Amino acid sequence: MKRVVSPLSEDTVRSLAAGEEVLLSGPVLTARDEAHMRALEMHERGEPLPFDLQGIAVYHCGPIMVREADGWRLVAAGPTTSSRMNTIEPAFIKAFGIRAIIGKGGMSRSTVEAMKEQGCVYLAFTGGAAIIASKGITKVESVDWLDLGMPEAVWHLQANDFGPLIVAIDSHGRSLYDEIDERVRVNLEGIRKDLGL
Repeated sequence: MKRVVSPLSEDTVRSLAAGEEVLLSGPVLTARDEAHMRALEMHERGEPLPFDLQGIAVYHCGPIMVREADGWRLVAAGPTTSSRMNTIEPAFIKAFGIRAIIGKGGMSRSTVEAMKEQGCVYLAFTGGAAIIASKGITKVESVDWLDLGMPEAVWHLQANDFGPLIVAIDSHGRSLYDEIDERVRVNLEGIRKDLGL
């Protein structure tokens, strides 16, 4: 299993291959639909974001947090379904230079092509394991855009050996999701033929 540290360099990302397992340490920012849209709108207006996304791993996650006297405590941090961001993720990748997306369920071919062009990988985390995911987050540094609500805000997290994460889409255009779809298609043809359908 490889260990990688965020912010990620393009060389590090290009060295990762689909199917590899990695553990991620360093800063991770959460972002879902609302945060993606606000960031892109600000980018189009030429306004700076309150955080730097260059080289960062963006986690498609709506965490559950508890406010405490000295800040926030993370309770659960499971991945949300990444396909929700399919229509805006290619522009997001190109605008901000992110190097990794963490989520579940994969993303569209247009996003895969943007990842290939920019040098970005998709790291899959198992759905339904939100408590296990929180074990890999050692600190909640801060939060931006809390007005969007707890799950849609941008949370600044510190990860330590977060994972295991599977490189499900690499920066060379290989997608495990596409390969599984193709296997299903081929197997289905065989099954239909065997059954005389």
